[in-house]
Amino acid sequence: MIDHTGIVVSDFERSKSFYSATLTVLGLSLVAEYPASMTGNTDTAGFGLPSNSEVSISPEFWISQGTLSFPLVHVAFRVESRSLVEAFYNAALAAGGRDNGAPGLRPQYHPNYYAAFVLDPDGHNIETVCREPT
Repeated sequence: MIDHTGIVVSDFERSKSFYSATLTVLGLSLVAEYPASMTGNTDTAGFGLPSNSEVSISPEFWISQGTLSFPLVHVAFRVESRSLVEAFYNAALAAGGRDNGAPGLRPQYHPNYYAAFVLDPDGHNIETVCREPT
């Protein structure tokens, strides 16, 4: 099981804005941010479930300012409904993402694989997928 993952972005503020606008649809928000002066080398931001008094902050997805490596990264966020796939896709396009596969079934992966793909500001392939039958 993966606890968290992260990607390198070329323009930290632009990507932070993009992910803040798109991940909120999935219930994730910016929950941690560390400037280069604190980390020693790069600006970093973590997105996760908002904390409450019972749960400590635990970002699941991180972005860090840096030099992109190739090939670019593919990250898939699993969601519980097809409507969340569509909402994420629409939010990502509105935030400046580029279409890389509109919401729809991908039965070549799994009979109920309903997904959408967008390219973030750097071209990373960001996917949302629902495996529920409807």
